[in-house]
Amino acid sequence: MQHTHTFEKPFVTESGAVIPQPRAAWRSWGKLNQARDNAVVIFHALTGNCEADRWFGGLFGPGGVLNPAGSPDSPGRFVLCINVPGSCYGSSGPRTVNPHTGEPWRASFPEITIRDMVCFQQRVLDLLEITGVELAVGGSMGGMQVLEFCLMDRRARAGVVLAAGAAHSPWAVALNHTQRLAITGDPSWRGGDYPEDDPPRRGLSLARQIAMNSYRAPSDYRRKFGRERRSDGRFQVESYLEYQGDKLCRRFDAVSYLRLSRAMDSHDVGRGRGGLADALSRVQIPVLVAGVSSDGLYPAEEQRELASLLPRGQYTEIDSPHGHDAFLIEFGKMNQIIASFLENQTLESQT
Repeated sequence: MQHTHTFEKPFVTESGAVIPQPRAAWRSWGKLNQARDNAVVIFHALTGNCEADRWFGGLFGPGGVLNPAGSPDSPGRFVLCINVPGSCYGSSGPRTVNPHTGEPWRASFPEITIRDMVCFQQRVLDLLEITGVELAVGGSMGGMQVLEFCLMDRRARAGVVLAAGAAHSPWAVALNHTQRLAITGDPSWRGGDYPEDDPPRRGLSLARQIAMNSYRAPSDYRRKFGRERRSDGRFQVESYLEYQGDKLCRRFDAVSYLRLSRAMDSHDVGRGRGGLADALSRVQIPVLVAGVSSDGLYPAEEQRELASLLPRGQYTEIDSPHGHDAFLIEFGKMNQIIASFLENQTLESQT
């Protein structure tokens, strides 16, 4: 069941924008222990939500490293996933009502940053009186939040960053830019104040198709589609991309896409902290950084560099043909590397 809470205290973003009566939505699994310090916090990606047992299901089930029930060798955990502000899945965002106007925020919903997301989620941790976070874990935009959380919150004892770097690269910013142009160039965009029943579907679909090309690898497309054609003469890969675009249009909001992709572009842990090296040198907890061998969006060398700048950083590489999306596919490999990482932390704490 999804939980929601509306805070009386306004939320003020890094830029100074005010969100009155901010609402947070989250899911949790398992139980907090007496000390309330056995939490595992999962941070979700761009179009994700707090239903982590669905999109991270391979880590939740029997034998999964994040299984809330634990195992004979490890106690149960309290697993928590909070929907980020700016999204359209329950927390305050463009589709929720602005209490000052009585109308949905739509395009007036303010710009947010990855740090805003973490500050927002810290409120939920405070509300739940969580005193310790055994592990913070996330991929892509979720990995960016993990890094900020490790810098901003002393409750974190370990982190796992999947397929995300220390700062958004010009390549990634450029890709997001073209996706936003696709949305805002749709005649149905109307400056972001489109009616609920007539959103900029074509633009949002095209944005998703551009994104999909960066989420997957050439070898993945070659293996899946080859040069196969449909009966109408079109390539199978064209049909696949349009399917993915239409699928996102049925579940996501165009203004949310703009706000969250902008937030990703703002990601730079060195911003206002003396640069990347100085900022990362302050992370004193163990952090596992996992790159994907075929990731063209966040190339493995970015994650390798990130790990090298973390005092207790460790780097591992997921060998996969699936590109960036491997962090949502390669559950067997991720279970192994995260379990090994946690086991090493346990052994270290016992010596």
